Amino acid sequence: MTTAAVTLCFLLRDGPGGPEVLLGLKQTGFGRGKIVGIGGHVEPGESDAQAVIREVLEETGVVLRVEDLADAGSVHFVFPARPEWNMRTTLFTARTWQGEPAPSDEILPEWFRVDTLPVDRMWQDADHWLPVVLEGRRINVVVTMHTDNESVASSESLLD
Repeated sequence: MTTAAVTLCFLLRDGPGGPEVLLGLKQTGFGRGKIVGIGGHVEPGESDAQAVIREVLEETGVVLRVEDLADAGSVHFVFPARPEWNMRTTLFTARTWQGEPAPSDEILPEWFRVDTLPVDRMWQDADHWLPVVLEGRRINVVVTMHTDNESVASSESLLD
């Protein structure tokens, strides 16, 4: 069973109440109905950076360049009850881009304050690693989900 290669990019800006991150309400597919990071699968022949630039454009209309991306590490998701869902997610942040986020068929983008993330509407693993990334630190984490495919069984930080 192969592990899917996925990328996410967290756009960051200074908002009136403090730092903000762009997340989105997933409209279709895996994670539908949850607030998620912007990104998706890496297509054959794409680098992680090329994939996240394409996905951010498709999902929000925002244009990123490779030089806008900061490497934020990775999260390897393990679903023992659904191994076909296993994924290795490469993380990026960006503070520079062109355009304003706009809704797409897949994502309804929304800015959230970094200190009040909507974790009750996100995958339950998000609060295990996302705050660290939003602080500007690089991570390398393995998150293993329970058999309900929703709650976190364990979260283990790995040394780079």
